[in-house]
Amino acid sequence: MHGGPANRFFSALPLVFALASQGQSLLMKQLRKSVIRAGLEALYFSGAHYVLRPIFAGVGAIFMLHHVRPPGDAEFQPNRHLEITPKFLRAMLSHLRAQGIDIVTMDEVHRRLIERSFSRRFACFTLDDGYRDNRDFALPVLREFAAPFTVYVASDFAEGTGRLWWIALEMVIAKASMLEVEIGGAAVRFDTETPAAKQIAFDRLHDWLRGLPGELDIEREVSALCARHGVDQAAICRDLCMSWDELKPFANDPLIAIGAHSITHCNLARQTADHASHEMTVSRERIEGAVQRPVLHLAYPYGDKIAAGPREFAMARAAGFKTAVTTRPGMIFPENAEHMTALPRVSLNGNYQDARILPVLTSGAATAMWNGFRRVDAA
Repeated sequence: MHGGPANRFFSALPLVFALASQGQSLLMKQLRKSVIRAGLEALYFSGAHYVLRPIFAGVGAIFMLHHVRPPGDAEFQPNRHLEITPKFLRAMLSHLRAQGIDIVTMDEVHRRLIERSFSRRFACFTLDDGYRDNRDFALPVLREFAAPFTVYVASDFAEGTGRLWWIALEMVIAKASMLEVEIGGAAVRFDTETPAAKQIAFDRLHDWLRGLPGELDIEREVSALCARHGVDQAAICRDLCMSWDELKPFANDPLIAIGAHSITHCNLARQTADHASHEMTVSRERIEGAVQRPVLHLAYPYGDKIAAGPREFAMARAAGFKTAVTTRPGMIFPENAEHMTALPRVSLNGNYQDARILPVLTSGAATAMWNGFRRVDAA
């Protein structure tokens, strides 16, 4: 890309990523995917990622995944960003191996940061929640590359009693042609006839639910929606997540480490200090009891700035976790050794499964733009 328009777009990239990260309105929500894709493509076609790599690639990256499974064919898939295909995972692993990047465990990430062992760059793969497709589709691909990975388990999900409310919301809207919800004391009606209308309703209701004061409020509202529209919310967890009986042999694979992801997958920052600490420590105790091995690493549920901050980072340290990961985007730099319970990750996002962007993701260019060129953000 050369010439005036390209240069003008590239010079605007910091603003593009800043706007995308705000996501404060429905319009921004709808534009976000297009804006991020345009930014990633601009970095790729301009070659800027090659220029920025020496400065912003850091010493490695922790990649964040949720589902790994074949693509669905439904038009309405609002949680698509939480899943990638085995083909895309294989492409990323091939890219990392071709670049001579070590694929390591979270224990090894911790060791390299503590000992300042940075002669080779590393990548670490982490998968949140404990979905069955991690075993059925991710593990075979990772085995091809002898690539270790960590699965962070929410213990209620393994019990079969957890509530995956974002999936329940998707299922309700997929079934409904119209929804009526009371928001702020007023009845709000949503047309959900078309896939586009369903997406608008999902975005609005998802943001509203995440903004409610507590997990019980979310549970109350989602349970009411499920009851009205014939969705068996209790079955979702059992259908999608590995049980303890499945996790035990899964955890015995030498490539796999199991980490903690709280008991209920709640927003820890909105809990009292005692309850947040309970969510961290009891989830670890339950997982250790089930898989019969130490659980030394934590992933904060949701993991963004409104779900995990300095209080939660200190709690994770006090609870004895060696590391804790957020969903804040960023590469790993030597300075992260001072913030082991506030580690950033790079999302492998289902909306951007294009092999061309892999060198952009591993260069650190995209996360540098997103973070306003700050290397570490632990505030």
